[in-house]
Amino acid sequence: MRLGPKLLLVLIILLFQYSSFGQSSLFNYETSNDPEIGVVEHLDEFLPENIYITGLDSQRVRLLDLIDKPTILNFVYYRCPGICSPLMEGLAEVMDKSDLIPDQDYQVLTISFDPTETLELAERKKTNYLNLVNKKEAIAQGWKFYVSDSVSIAKSTQAVGFKYKRTGNDFLHAASVMVISPKGKITRYLNGVYFLPFEFKMAIIEANKGQSGPTINKILQFCYSYDPKGQTYVLNVTKVAGTIILFFAIVIFLYLILKPKRKKVY
Repeated sequence: MRLGPKLLLVLIILLFQYSSFGQSSLFNYETSNDPEIGVVEHLDEFLPENIYITGLDSQRVRLLDLIDKPTILNFVYYRCPGICSPLMEGLAEVMDKSDLIPDQDYQVLTISFDPTETLELAERKKTNYLNLVNKKEAIAQGWKFYVSDSVSIAKSTQAVGFKYKRTGNDFLHAASVMVISPKGKITRYLNGVYFLPFEFKMAIIEANKGQSGPTINKILQFCYSYDPKGQTYVLNVTKVAGTIILFFAIVIFLYLILKPKRKKVY
């Protein structure tokens, strides 16, 4: 079937319209306009030296002094009524399933980004999540909970690109953990509240070598947007539909351009 020049012109216009839409949506996370709430990846950057946190033993320590092995950084606030609990449940589950040994092969440092929270609350939260796992002793050694002051919290969250906003007594924030190499380099982000054991293991192995890797679930990040009010991820229908239309417009356009012309038979 041959298409007339008018229809071809319409398809070309649609192609450029959706191309502009798709590019602005797909690469929005790389623009200078960082989101107010969410995660901006800082792969291959190093953590600042002057970040201090306080552990359950009441000792104030420098964060980098603790990082002597692949480390999962987990920023939450312990009173969180939303995604912090599913996030830490997901961490507990994948740590329990993984054949890597906590405190030997890697460690998890959970840090409250609410400077008003106490060590007593942090200890209660740790006890709650340890009750969810079978490898209690090993995970207890390798999963450590901390509080910090407002200055160190600001430095650490800015360094890893973790964006959040206070609303009353609570915070709006996304769900993500950061993988850090033994030398303090950010090598991977694991987003969401569920972690694949294979991806979790590979992130730790690569961090041990100092190798950074792109986030495997970038496609999921593109298809889903964070809803601050509901504190959950929802399907972005407009973005997905626009991408599908763009794909088919390109296919049709290439077909019209590249298809061989039929020779007329006299």
